[in-house]
Amino acid sequence: MKRAAGVLLVGAVAAALVVACTNAAVIATSKPAIVSIEETTAYDADAIVVLGASVLSDGTPSRILQDRLDVAIELYLAGAAPKLIMSGDNSTVSYNEVRGMKNYAISQGVPSEDVFCDHAGFSTYETMYRAKHVFGAERIIIATQTYHLYRAIYDANGLGMEAVGVASDSRSYSGQTWYDLREIPARTKDFFYVIAQTPSTFVGDSISLHQSGDVTD
Repeated sequence: MKRAAGVLLVGAVAAALVVACTNAAVIATSKPAIVSIEETTAYDADAIVVLGASVLSDGTPSRILQDRLDVAIELYLAGAAPKLIMSGDNSTVSYNEVRGMKNYAISQGVPSEDVFCDHAGFSTYETMYRAKHVFGAERIIIATQTYHLYRAIYDANGLGMEAVGVASDSRSYSGQTWYDLREIPARTKDFFYVIAQTPSTFVGDSISLHQSGDVTD
């Protein structure tokens, strides 16, 4: 029993060290790439990538998603990039994050043809994988909250893109403690996904950002 307990303790300590070290690496390497909107205007990005979050039953964005979209729209209107990629979960017919994201951008004055929909952005890593391997992006600006930006930037860089991020921390969120806790194992997971260059669930045909985004509706 003592030997088994010792083995379990060593395993737990080793796992904790792996989680701590991978989180530290993700945050430390990504933090310098979090910039202001003003700093992106000369960045010459291919696209602004908006990471999905929940939409309401009527298709409108939740508060956390709306804040991401507002930052992305501000970036677009400032000329930071000519296209937006709305990436989120559309795994079922009844739930479509990206349609709501695109509709919101259009309602705020963004032309429909400049908004691409990534319907298979089921995770942060998959969004970045598809931005690179499906949409052909080489340089992107990411719009999401700070706690999420570290991992998104790390994934993008690890998959071969140049990336900066702009934080969309416009207000407090009721689930923030849960979001922060969830990010800890997620950073470790993505650290190893980047090493393995794990493909996304769906890859599919290439989509050029030089055409109308309406082809992805």
